[in-house]
Amino acid sequence: MGVARDTHHALIRQFAHTVDGEYQTLGANDGEYNREHFFQLDPQLQQLVAHLSHAEIDGLKRGGHDIRKVYAAFAAARSHPGQPTVILAKTKKGYGMGRAGESRMTSHQEKKLDVEALLDFRNRFRLPMSDSSVAELRFYRPPADSAELRYLHARRRALGGPLPLRDARAESIAVPAIETYASFALAANDKGMSTTMAFGRMLTSLLRDKSVGARIVPIVADEARTFGMANLFRQIGIYSPHGQKYQPEDAASLLAYREARDGQLLEEGITEAGALSSWTAAATAYSAHGIKLLPFYIYYSMFGFQRVGDLIWAAADQRARGFLLGATAGRTTLSGEGLQHQDGSSHLIAATVPNCRAYDPAFACELAVILDHGMRGMLERDEDVFYYVTVMNENYPQPALPPGAEHGVMRGMYRLRGPTDGAAPIRLLGSGTILREVIAASELLLTDWGVTSEVWSVTSFTELARDAREVGRWNRLHPSEAVRDSYLQECLPGDAPIVAATDYVRGLPQLIAEYAGADYTTLGTDGFGRSDTRAQLRRFFEVDRHHIVVTALFRLAVAGLVPIARVDAAIKQYGLETDTAPSWRR
Repeated sequence: MGVARDTHHALIRQFAHTVDGEYQTLGANDGEYNREHFFQLDPQLQQLVAHLSHAEIDGLKRGGHDIRKVYAAFAAARSHPGQPTVILAKTKKGYGMGRAGESRMTSHQEKKLDVEALLDFRNRFRLPMSDSSVAELRFYRPPADSAELRYLHARRRALGGPLPLRDARAESIAVPAIETYASFALAANDKGMSTTMAFGRMLTSLLRDKSVGARIVPIVADEARTFGMANLFRQIGIYSPHGQKYQPEDAASLLAYREARDGQLLEEGITEAGALSSWTAAATAYSAHGIKLLPFYIYYSMFGFQRVGDLIWAAADQRARGFLLGATAGRTTLSGEGLQHQDGSSHLIAATVPNCRAYDPAFACELAVILDHGMRGMLERDEDVFYYVTVMNENYPQPALPPGAEHGVMRGMYRLRGPTDGAAPIRLLGSGTILREVIAASELLLTDWGVTSEVWSVTSFTELARDAREVGRWNRLHPSEAVRDSYLQECLPGDAPIVAATDYVRGLPQLIAEYAGADYTTLGTDGFGRSDTRAQLRRFFEVDRHHIVVTALFRLAVAGLVPIARVDAAIKQYGLETDTAPSWRR
């Protein structure tokens, strides 16, 4: 029976008016039930199946299970040039399982069929197997010279062998020296800029490089101007297969919107899923097409792991290589635009992706080191990793890279300042924009309370935690060998109290709490927050310099190193509220 015989469109009308739940019930019952509850609803439908027995009605296939229809659909799609084709295939849940599960509400915990159900399956698909073979759960293998096995072997040969093959042999690309595109960041010498602007400047220079420039794929969803990348419109153009088909509103400006068939920038519009999919395609081109590309997808950090985290996980599973740039990052740096933009958790989610290397640099010089190391790892050393790097829109003085800091930047932390004549009684850890509050707190501790401190720039709590876990595992599995120290233990020996503050929820710095080996306190941005000034938001979340000072003094007092009265005095001096609800309850 076919739709062609339905000259009055009765079948099409009944299909359109049958809801999904009713389709499932029809699929769970036999031909007699289908005749009574579907075809007998309309005289014209009755006439269409009048010549069919109940068994023949029961054998009618829905299109998605008819191999001829499926083949015809793919053949039509393949021969249709110039535009994508969508195939809508209607199927049955549990097709072929009969009473054991076809179109039935079976439990997902039901993992196997009983012998009677298996016999029904054999009969349904006419498998040449004896009752005893079915009862013994034997597999059916067609003869070696059968059409089925000849087809399967031919397809496997065409695909490169009996097992799926992932070919990662793509030509290596030389990465330019870091000084050629990031010298301004390495020796910033307190010049004011945001790390987002620094990234845009580095990207612009990299695009001019003869070796790597043509392989870079810059991607934005909709915020190129926000991220200071409007200069790329003129430099490389926005890719459009049809070119510029209209006169843009800003055509007379220096940085006018420009589309071109040979454009290199992908501006996807307001679709993070589309932009991430483009990133994945470029990030896996080295294995899918044998061509190494270097995609940079820059977006509001709140609209990444929280919004399209499943796509990021899928990209990771495909061994994607590239950079995800979470811009305007953190919960307190993007004031005035509402809570939907304030990111306090992306780094915590990123920590769950095994091959994602996540960094939260505070300074442009740190960012340059991370980009350089990442590019060399992915393009020259063929490392199956990708990088999530957060950058801020907050302008502040950028220091030069301290001598020898490169190793610490990539391992996850390095000592930024502290006494040279011995260990300090308290250690302060900070990442991203809150590192500047930590630095200010260190200065207040000394000037207001006479307490020296160490300041550590933590570029990646994730990397520190992973290294510590690996070292701990090695020690556990090699109990007779000399105990190894993690990089965190090498940096922070002894038992001096530690205070860690970030622009993210406390769960991020708490990743290393188990391995700190000392009294360890975290400050973070748990809660929804407010749309307010940066200073007020940091006071609200208790990650500003004054709360860091009070926390440090309190931990020193608990350790018996300063009088507890100093904590009360600091609270009063800095005007901190003591009886309000915490940020995560407001």
